[in-house]
Amino acid sequence: MPQMKRTPLACGAALERPFFARPTVTVARALLGKLIVHGNRAGRIVETEAYLGIGDGAAHSARGVTPRTRVIFGPPGFAYVYMVYGMHYCLNVVAEQEGQAGCVLIRAVEPISGIALPCNGPGKLTRALGITMKQNATDTTVGPIRLFTEDNGEVLRIRTSPRVGITKSSDLPLRFFIEGNPFVSR
Repeated sequence: MPQMKRTPLACGAALERPFFARPTVTVARALLGKLIVHGNRAGRIVETEAYLGIGDGAAHSARGVTPRTRVIFGPPGFAYVYMVYGMHYCLNVVAEQEGQAGCVLIRAVEPISGIALPCNGPGKLTRALGITMKQNATDTTVGPIRLFTEDNGEVLRIRTSPRVGITKSSDLPLRFFIEGNPFVSR
């Protein structure tokens, strides 16, 4: 398995496939407080949204497998990157068992290393982390995007709300964020 270069920040253990092979909502909540690293840039995940696949009108995978959504039905832990409004990339991580759609949108991160731009929204965080369509369908368990635990002893106060900026299935309480964190999107 290829090893990522160690960044100057103190990363815990890399997240492995079983972490992602769980229900989407469980993964969305569990990603809060984890570190995301791409190259020499790193941030702490402070906000996520769960997209449940078939039956969730807001999920890209609601209509089943297409060339665009094939990665969402694949192995858990892979990146699903797409462009929104013709100018912003959004990063999702595939959850659930292979063959069952589910993914988690990473909505905001707290800058940790190598980031000089705001990260309080999905388009802002991909720009700050240097994530583009080149990272679509890459395996986050081996890189180039990696996710790590961060054992800093902090007890997270997680809040739940409806997802942001959607019209279909907008009432579902599938947005999760760290209460009081200034980097959560507004």
